[in-house]
Amino acid sequence: MAFQPKGAAKTNANKVRQQNRAASQGASDAEFASETDAQHVRQQNQQAESKKQQNQQ
Repeated sequence: MAFQPKGAAKTNANKVRQQNRAASQGASDAEFASETDAQHVRQQNQQAESKKQQNQQ
């Protein structure tokens, strides 16, 4: 028998198992790469770096 936590569990174990199976097969609900705008991240990093250099002067 599977582990049964005492009290109210916040995690839906069956959903986690389903997501783990999907991830092992290469399909996932959490596809982070497609949600990330790489160009925007580069721009933010460049701005942060220039602000950092200005603060050091």
